[in-house]
Amino acid sequence: MKIVKKDALTNALLAVIAMALIVIASRPYVSPVPVAADSSPAHAFYIEPGVQNLRYPDGTGQVYGKVVVDLRSGKIWGFPTGTVDPYPSYPLDSKPSVSKPFALGRYAFEDTEK
Repeated sequence: MKIVKKDALTNALLAVIAMALIVIASRPYVSPVPVAADSSPAHAFYIEPGVQNLRYPDGTGQVYGKVVVDLRSGKIWGFPTGTVDPYPSYPLDSKPSVSKPFALGRYAFEDTEK
């Protein structure tokens, strides 16, 4: 008698486990998770090729630099390079240079939806 009860209990537990596995395995087929490509990179910038002659917004002068457009907000930034080199370089300083941006303007991307 005890052997029969153990077999019935074992079979019942195996049936519960099998049903749980069927539910888990069939879930992606019944309600699949939507797939989407990552369309917004962390830094959506467009860097204009070449070096441009940038004017300071306050009109105090000009400097060579790179033009960068933030594609999310439309803001246009100028990164001074100091020379016609495509990277910041100051020949009198032996340390690597860091270019601090200044605002040049803004593209009203939101107006294109009207």
